[in-house]
Amino acid sequence: MKRIPLIALIIIFSVGLGFAQGGSTVTRSGIKFQIKNLGINTGGTIGGVKATIHFNPAQLETSSIEATADVATINTDNDERDTHLKSADFFEVQRYPHITMKSVSFKHKSGANYVGRFNVTIKDKTKPFDVPFTYTENGNTAAITGTLKLNRLDFGVGSSSLVLSNDVTATITVEMNK
Repeated sequence: MKRIPLIALIIIFSVGLGFAQGGSTVTRSGIKFQIKNLGINTGGTIGGVKATIHFNPAQLETSSIEATADVATINTDNDERDTHLKSADFFEVQRYPHITMKSVSFKHKSGANYVGRFNVTIKDKTKPFDVPFTYTENGNTAAITGTLKLNRLDFGVGSSSLVLSNDVTATITVEMNK
C-alpha cells in the first residue's frame, strides 16, 4: 500500500471553503498535495477548510488569514490508504482532527507576488513558514494561489522511510467574489 501523508494545510495556508474576505464569497477553491513515494510523485486533496481572510494589498499590516482544514477529509483516491493516513501512524485524526494556519505578517514582493508568514499547527506542533502566493483581481473577482513545502517529520506525521519522501508540497487555489 502506498502511504501519502498530507501536511498542509497544508495545510494548509488552507484558504478555501467557508472562507471570507470581508464579505466575499468563495466561488471555487482547492488544496492539492504531492509527495514522492518510491520515487514517483503521488498525491491527493484535502477539504473541509474553514477560513477567514481579510487581505488588502494596500493594507498588508492589517491583513490576516486564519484557516482550519479537516484532516478526516483527506482523499488520495484509495480508501485503504486514506484510512491509514487517518490512523495513529500518520495524522491520528481522532486526537488531532484539524490542521490550522494563522498569518503573522505579509510582504509584497513584486507585481501580484506576496509572501505570508504563517504559523502552521499539525498534531499540536506549531512551526513558522514563509508561504509565497499570488493575489490577482479581475473585475469583481479575486484569486489567491500559493504553494507550501513542509517536512512531514517536523510534525510527527509518519516515520522515517526509505521509500516515502519527507517533503510534502501543497498548492492552494481560491477564487472569490470581492
